[in-house]
Amino acid sequence: MFLVGTLVVANVLFTMITKTHIWSGESALNPQIASSIVNTTIKGKRGTIYDRNYNVIAQEVTAYTIVAILPNKDEDGNINGPYDENGKAAYVDDTAKTARALSKVLENTKRTTLQFILDNAIEKGLTQTELGTGTKRISKEVKEEIEKLDLQGIVFIDDVSRSYPVSPYSSNLIGFASYDEESQTIVGKIGLEQSLNDVLSGKDGKVQYQQTVTGSVLPGTTTVYQEAENGDNVVLTLDSNLQETVESIMKDTMEQNNAIKAWCCVMEVETGEILAWASYPTFDQNNPTEIPSYTDNVSEMTFEPGSVMKAFTYATAIDTGVFPENTTYRAGEYNYTYDASTGKITRTTHEVEGFPTIRDALGHDYGTITFEQGLAYSSNIAICELLANYVNYSDFESYLKAFGFFQATDIPYVNESIGWESMDNVIDYLSTGFGQASSVTVLQLMQAYSAIFNDGKMVRPYVVKQIEDGDNGEVLEKYSTEITGTPISEETASKMKDLMKNVLSEGASGERFAIDGVDMIAKTGTGEYYDEETGKYSTSIYSSSVMAAAPYDDPKIMVYWGMLGPNYVNYSASYFQSIMQAALIAEGISGGDTEKKDDTSESWNSYTMPLLKNHTDSYVKNKLESIQVPCVYIGDGSHIVNQYPESGTLVTSNDHIFILTDGQNITMPDMSGWTYKDVKVFCDLVGISYSSSGQGKVSEQSVAVGETIDSKTKIVVKLE
Repeated sequence: MFLVGTLVVANVLFTMITKTHIWSGESALNPQIASSIVNTTIKGKRGTIYDRNYNVIAQEVTAYTIVAILPNKDEDGNINGPYDENGKAAYVDDTAKTARALSKVLENTKRTTLQFILDNAIEKGLTQTELGTGTKRISKEVKEEIEKLDLQGIVFIDDVSRSYPVSPYSSNLIGFASYDEESQTIVGKIGLEQSLNDVLSGKDGKVQYQQTVTGSVLPGTTTVYQEAENGDNVVLTLDSNLQETVESIMKDTMEQNNAIKAWCCVMEVETGEILAWASYPTFDQNNPTEIPSYTDNVSEMTFEPGSVMKAFTYATAIDTGVFPENTTYRAGEYNYTYDASTGKITRTTHEVEGFPTIRDALGHDYGTITFEQGLAYSSNIAICELLANYVNYSDFESYLKAFGFFQATDIPYVNESIGWESMDNVIDYLSTGFGQASSVTVLQLMQAYSAIFNDGKMVRPYVVKQIEDGDNGEVLEKYSTEITGTPISEETASKMKDLMKNVLSEGASGERFAIDGVDMIAKTGTGEYYDEETGKYSTSIYSSSVMAAAPYDDPKIMVYWGMLGPNYVNYSASYFQSIMQAALIAEGISGGDTEKKDDTSESWNSYTMPLLKNHTDSYVKNKLESIQVPCVYIGDGSHIVNQYPESGTLVTSNDHIFILTDGQNITMPDMSGWTYKDVKVFCDLVGISYSSSGQGKVSEQSVAVGETIDSKTKIVVKLE
């Protein structure tokens, strides 16, 4: 440093005496040569964020800031430069023309604002000025457009900016970084860009040089006092191809369902590596002027998820050895009372004051069914029966905590909420069992379900795979699979997978989510939405979601898709199906490229059900001629007194239409191939009792085909 200082002083003295710069040989009297030495900072490059295949997610790129060179005036107001080497003026001589030309190229800039800055700077006697918002850190493409204008006195200073080649790209998770005027560097504002800011940020270097009045550096005058250090790079577990697919589907999810929120998370079951992460509504990371929500729906949103929680109630019952296999219960609605002295919940025949009736979703009454069927049909009453008569309160609470609910997953570098446990009274205790009252996060559900899908071993989700040196690529820190607990046994996990496979059976709650050629397990969920503004549950907004894994026998990929909005009944299953198939393709798992129907399959159509009730038999038959859906006539009458489905609803080729006539003579139909739903609809219309066993389609029926039936008849069917 002493030697360098001596050389600098010697250079200055030499210049003072000889009037010549020692390094460049230029005359110090040349008006183009600046009279001062410039000390500047060289910025260390911000690290790059990559996906698992080293596709760039976020990177630092060269940018440019516009500078206007202004005329030098003497005391009399005469302009004396600056001029270029050809003697041509190198300053802005027409502020109006310059402002007008720049405003046509630059977005978010006004001609009047640009002209005011130029005129004001000239009036103050400045020799150069920047031009404010919209003129800093512009792209190379915009710079080249301005250069084509050949504007006198307009030059560029090299700068840097943060670029996201594909955006939106998990915008709330990745976040964004932008130039901070106070610190004069790029700083992470939200998401991983913020939490990893110290890792990604480079260290500045120091340089001294001499320059001309137009900003050119004099050759041989540059001295580096401190080398700049680049920031480290971050490699994520995300798969860009899959992520881009998910982004597109989530956009459609929001728009086509008028949703207020949506989310999706795709994870490897055995490792915990997250392949895709989406939170909507989202924003453009390259232009983050409008951010609709700073809450990441995957890690920070707490909500009551509905029936996806039922799997953990069942898992608790099975793992504690109290699950009532092949035992039936009465579904429909659950009335009860509670004895605080004994802690006993007792089912009653009518509603008791202070203990509101609990019903199955959408008012469905599944009749008398087994507890195995209860999960397949997503019966709330099955949960109430389990928690009242089989599962111990303290066991249930302990298992929920063992599954990681109401506590942070501690996923590295990601902000998360923990939700809350609400089981202080009997109503909330029962409600928690089917996904209401207590709240959780999407990330907690991913971790908890990994135990069911992964033979009882629960893995922590993670998205940062490793941190690498920004210069040589050396791995500085690596993250890997971490088993966070074994809340259930391998046997319990196996039993749960069998039960969840039935959720996708015909007539079950997840039937429409099934994908031909893909052997999956799943659990659906519809949850009430608690509106914090009103302090009440919304009557129009609900959560809708599906958690699934594939393949069934050895799950490798799990997908949790969901949304919050008014369309919680008739939304398309294609959003989830497309994501699951894309995830299977990304992992190279068989079934990812299957089509729903092959070339030899029968055609599949949908129709809007017409109004048939209160019409004649001949009118109905004429109306149904164009609707290719199997129709079951009940009774031998000539007038229609009821119908299913109701008018205006959607009916498909795979459904059945039931027509109840005013005839008194009712005979038993052939139920072979019927779903449980078909059996239920028929018996409800006729007014007879029924029960069933198994899953799938009807293979046996207790009443012979053609036999006369009446209100005393009881039908028992076997499903396979």
